[in-house]
This record gives sequence, C-alpha cells and structure tokens, in this order.
Amino acid sequence: MKTATVRDLRNNFPRLEAWLRDGEDVCIEKRGEPVAMLTALRGKRAARVKNPDFEARRKAIWGDRVFSDAEVQAMRAAELEDEEG
Repeated sequence: MKTATVRDLRNNFPRLEAWLRDGEDVCIEKRGEPVAMLTALRGKRAARVKNPDFEARRKAIWGDRVFSDAEVQAMRAAELEDEEG
C-alpha cells in the first residue's frame, strides 16, 4: 500500500493515478493521520477501441499511386467548380 498526503493528492495526482492504475491502494494522510483510502478498481477493463488503419485504407483505394502537382491542382479545381455551380 502506498501513502500520500493531501498535498500530493492536490499537486501530484497523475502520480497517484499511476499507482491506482497499477493496482496499488493509496492511503491519504493529513498531518500524519490517515483520512481516506483510495482503492483501485478491480475487474475487467473496458476493451480499447482499435483505431482504423488509415494507411492500409489509403493503399487499398489508391495503391502506390503518387499524384503530380498538376494532377492535384486539377482535382482541386474540379472540387471548387462543383462547390460554385
């Protein structure tokens, strides 16, 4: 079990949060006397959402194609014409 002061709780919360994330219990003390107990949540963590693989998606659409400056300008001009008209 880790021990922290009220000042640590206020000024160094990221450190205490890391302890809790690691499964540690934290005793909060004020003037040397325990005033609270923080306990880590035990159980299953929510599954992380996997970010889409944008590079694979780009490659599936465009392959290894690299556009020239002239092609990029022509595509931008075509997009602007669609917006105006």
